[in-house]
Amino acid sequence: MVLRPVPTPSAGLPAAWTHAAILRLPMAPPIQASRLYSVHAGRIQYRSRYNPHRSRIPPISRLQLRTFASDTSKASDSEGAKAAHKIESETDSAANAAKSPDEPHSQKPQVTNVTSTTSTDSDLDWEEKPNFHIEKFTELPYQNFGVNQHMIIDREFKEVLRQLLWRFRAPIRYAFAYGSGVFPQSKGGTATEAEIKAVHPRAPLAVQRAQDGSPKMIDFIFGVSYTQHWHSLNLMQHRDHYSMLGSLGSAAVSYVQDKWGAGVYFNPYVTVDGILIKYGVVNIDTLCRDLSEWDTLYLAGRLQKPVKILRDDPRVRLANQINLLSALRTALLLLPPTFTEQQLYATIAGISYLGDPRMAFPTENPKKVANIVNHNMLNFRRLYAPLIESLPNVIYDDPATSKPDWITNTDSVLKIQQDMDPVKRGNMVRRLPKAFRSKLYFEYQKKFQIPQLEFDKMMEENKDEDAISFKRQQGGGFEQRIAQDDPEALRNTVRDVIRKTINWPSTTQSLKGILTSGFRRSLRYLGEKIAKYRESSKPRKESEKSS
Repeated sequence: MVLRPVPTPSAGLPAAWTHAAILRLPMAPPIQASRLYSVHAGRIQYRSRYNPHRSRIPPISRLQLRTFASDTSKASDSEGAKAAHKIESETDSAANAAKSPDEPHSQKPQVTNVTSTTSTDSDLDWEEKPNFHIEKFTELPYQNFGVNQHMIIDREFKEVLRQLLWRFRAPIRYAFAYGSGVFPQSKGGTATEAEIKAVHPRAPLAVQRAQDGSPKMIDFIFGVSYTQHWHSLNLMQHRDHYSMLGSLGSAAVSYVQDKWGAGVYFNPYVTVDGILIKYGVVNIDTLCRDLSEWDTLYLAGRLQKPVKILRDDPRVRLANQINLLSALRTALLLLPPTFTEQQLYATIAGISYLGDPRMAFPTENPKKVANIVNHNMLNFRRLYAPLIESLPNVIYDDPATSKPDWITNTDSVLKIQQDMDPVKRGNMVRRLPKAFRSKLYFEYQKKFQIPQLEFDKMMEENKDEDAISFKRQQGGGFEQRIAQDDPEALRNTVRDVIRKTINWPSTTQSLKGILTSGFRRSLRYLGEKIAKYRESSKPRKESEKSS
């Protein structure tokens, strides 16, 4: 038998190929490129495509390497999925706690002996030093903290909404659904199958029942940790969700999101699983800052109304509780000594619409605030009744609250009474969100004609909060002067500050929508808003004619 010499490997051919030719071993298939990032992991995990020792590994070992890389990807995705499932489980636990018989008192923790009679919120010690670096729900100030934020909706509908989140590979840290698509704002009619399919091509029965015969697009907000990374992953999976701006890449998309408007990027008129949705993406830091400081009131205003939280986050829950208390205190400054809960909820719901430019044009239902409150009285009560019970300067002045089921019984509109003592109202002024309070102080500095040096000295004496904390403090003489201002003048000044806070971010956010949504989707959105405005005006015009 003659043995022929094996030729030496040529340049560019790995030595492993010649070994395989000698041994007649089957070649391993080439390694498929795996994703550079784990899409469900809490942190970005980079996987290098390049291995300098790959050519020196025998074929059998290379098969083992391929299996290992595949298992790592699956394990990473599995860990991300487990983390998301855990968050959703804790979210459901909070919603279940909100249904307990002690619900009205769920936000009133046990207090130590308090001797001060000037403190209106002496039991809310967590406001002094809120820890915005928490990572677990067990690190919240007390058990069941913030469970009032969780609304109770149909279980099947909730699961349908939650499954939509799983259609996004990019990691969603916090998510809620809101608007009339989740909480109806009018009495339902009878929609035909064609009308339903015109909105939702394949709407599940749970969605049809929840929307009560009036199909509407469902709105979401996604809180994410890393804006550019999230859009990079989402552009690869859902390029069709984006306008032409998406062709410029995730860097351009994230820049427009974070630098323009209120820090939210909306993708409207997107169909997922046969359901028409609109989702806005916001960085978690931007969301928490607006909730705790009211720098734009854009997202804080949305969360002052009932929303369905689908994935909760301890840091956002803490910031949102500050937001809800701030909305309650602001409403109390705008209301008389005695009022109804309907007046209270209408005042709170109207905060975010005061400076909204859409309200100045025929693009929004003029009865929107009344519709939101009248059709969601139970949800507003679940949201704010525990906070009202936690504040000692406001009480329910209604015998109906003595009944065990008064929270869920919406047959009667309850009466509420607040303490008009200037010291306590001054404390409320001092505890308003930082950015909003600074604007209010500036207005009253001009009104009281306080010299700048004297004003700076007064503020320095009362200043004991740093750039990253929100501390509860007692109101001083300046805050008490504000609280003692003529009630109508105080209401006008507070409303003016709200308008100035909301107007510019809301206007730029609306203009940004033309770029982020695209011209065609923007025209569709504008047309639907005008149609709603005209429809809401018809009954009023007909009643005026008949009278």
